[in-house]
Amino acid sequence: MLRLSVVLLSLAALPFVSASVQASELTYVPVNPSFGGNPLNGPVLLNQATAQNKFKEHSSSSGSAAQSTLSQFNSMLQSAIMSRVSSAVTSSIVGTDGKLTPGVVETTDFTISITNISAGVLQITTTDKTTGQSTSFQINQ
Repeated sequence: MLRLSVVLLSLAALPFVSASVQASELTYVPVNPSFGGNPLNGPVLLNQATAQNKFKEHSSSSGSAAQSTLSQFNSMLQSAIMSRVSSAVTSSIVGTDGKLTPGVVETTDFTISITNISAGVLQITTTDKTTGQSTSFQINQ
């Protein structure tokens, strides 16, 4: 009985085993037009990305994100004046040999002190006269 059921089961499975199977190569086709995909996919992908974008740009407190022309001009003018003051201070603290000379330089807003810490090592401290804040750094001569 068992043998008969195995034979019948084998005969029932025979058509599935003998059927020919055909296959072809798998080929990759990009979707994104930036990587060689169909250009008509571009708007669809952009709309999907826009719909998924959770980022919200914060507006500035003044109401406009861009600086006004007057504000940009004042900023550039301030930079130019600070550059000239910096050049004047630099020329007063650099000797004829090109090395920094220890001492104190006073401007309207800042005090710059140059101190010889050890042989060839200078500490430069800049202090803001209005706030009292200072910054320091050391250099080798």
